[in-house]
Amino acid sequence: MKRSGADQGIRRMVYALTGTAVILIAVGVPTRQMWLLGLGAWVLIGAFLVEMIYRP
Repeated sequence: MKRSGADQGIRRMVYALTGTAVILIAVGVPTRQMWLLGLGAWVLIGAFLVEMIYRP
């Protein structure tokens, strides 16, 4: 099944948000920067919400 351009755009955005969250959390843990951990958690929550709302 072929996906439309909008579906691919949403999929890329979810991947980008998830990757950003992983990087923020991975940097926040060893440096013990709670604001990075919190920001990473909120970005991950945003990625899950986008995935749930715009699920093709």
